[in-house]
Amino acid sequence: MSCFKGKYHDELIANAAYIGTPGKGILAADESTGTIGKRLSSINVENNENNRRALRELLFCTPGCLQYLSGVILFEETLYQKTAAGKPFVELLKEGGVLPGIKVDKGTVELAGTDGETTTTGLDGLAHRCQQYYLAGARFAKWRAVLKISSNNEPSQLAINENANGLARYAIICQENGLVPIVEPEILVDGSHGIERCAYVTECVLAAVYKALNDHHVLLEGTLLKPNMVTPGSDSKKVSPDVIAEYTVRALQRTMPPAVPAVVFLSGGQSEEEATLNLNAMNKLKAKKPWTLTFSFGRALQQSTLKAWSGKDENVNKAQSAFLARCKANSEATLGTYKGDAALGDGASESLHVKDYKY
Repeated sequence: MSCFKGKYHDELIANAAYIGTPGKGILAADESTGTIGKRLSSINVENNENNRRALRELLFCTPGCLQYLSGVILFEETLYQKTAAGKPFVELLKEGGVLPGIKVDKGTVELAGTDGETTTTGLDGLAHRCQQYYLAGARFAKWRAVLKISSNNEPSQLAINENANGLARYAIICQENGLVPIVEPEILVDGSHGIERCAYVTECVLAAVYKALNDHHVLLEGTLLKPNMVTPGSDSKKVSPDVIAEYTVRALQRTMPPAVPAVVFLSGGQSEEEATLNLNAMNKLKAKKPWTLTFSFGRALQQSTLKAWSGKDENVNKAQSAFLARCKANSEATLGTYKGDAALGDGASESLHVKDYKY
């Protein structure tokens, strides 16, 4: 197949490889205004621009945290925000060796002809937006497709194909405009299915996604994959990190080309500690793994930090200590050296699962 060879070809490959640097990962701080509002309300903090900015400044300015991060995904509002001292967040991140990224999808809508399955919107005007985001300093993008497992033989082939093609169209548009696309086909953890069912569906979805990416001539070396880990459903019996590692790595081996430099896992409602232990188990697993296995966590990097902060200035140092501990723990997990010895902040072990999660 002939793949993308435009003017950003070399830059895309270099940036994708950089984001996949072993020992580093991505902070997903791209929650929509509504979603971050729910997080803030959980600590009795008003959802306004200043409080949203303050939380993100707390994260980005945590002393020592940027050494563990290669990228931060921003919401459009945050891409143009500054610290209280007037320094643009994009500039702050770049000086710390972290690439700024941007969420570019516009959320999900119901897919006609299905029983409540969804497709992702945002392709209209995407090329122009990518050009603007590149000028603002963004160097990668994220687009989330959502699929669900149910007893009605879902996800349907229609939903799989539609979401795979949407991801591929987004990916090539991003590459034509200088942004590394993170391809995120999330299979929700909702349900009572076992890990075998999740593995089967994950393999079907990833196979369709890479078929679509090839059909659209996407430069795989200039992409990243952000999948779910292969786990039992939220209403099913839990299994050990070693079992999750085995099923997840095998699903990737069967479907994912080695041309892709890195897998940046989503946490999918796992607790902070669960997500870290599962990632660590994958990197300890003795198996063929031609890609870096790392993280792109939102809730699983921020939960204990949010609780420690509670919107109070006097708690900033405590909250930053909690955030640094999670960044360090996940950095170690990307190397398979995490010992489970991170200081567990309040909330680090609680499930973060939200049914039918909207980002």
